[in-house]
Amino acid sequence: MNERRTSSRKKAFLQGRIFFNNRRTSLDCLIRDLSEQGAKLKFFSAVATPDVVELYIPNKDESYRARVQWRVGDDVGVVFDVDEGASLVPGAPPADWASRIHKLEHDLAVLQRKFNELQSAIRLIQGADY
Repeated sequence: MNERRTSSRKKAFLQGRIFFNNRRTSLDCLIRDLSEQGAKLKFFSAVATPDVVELYIPNKDESYRARVQWRVGDDVGVVFDVDEGASLVPGAPPADWASRIHKLEHDLAVLQRKFNELQSAIRLIQGADY
């Protein structure tokens, strides 16, 4: 068998979890080897997965958008999508990080105001009880 990888994979024994179906479905797996470009995943039984999944590695707290390259029994080989704008959700447009950050900052400010209002209301109620 000819080696087609551009970088060598290192043997691994890491817990992994793949997500698909808009993160509504997940499966545990064992990561048997790993490189910057991909990984070999071992499942506990033969599984049917879509061609694009999100691989989460808890020990590293890292997620990768991965494309299935091959399947043999309960083993699956994946290659990581290295496109900087690639979304972890298949079919979704590339993320506009600046607008997302702006929206999150706005949402945080709204929540902070509501939190302060609730704290003031609690102080008023506690003051009335005395």
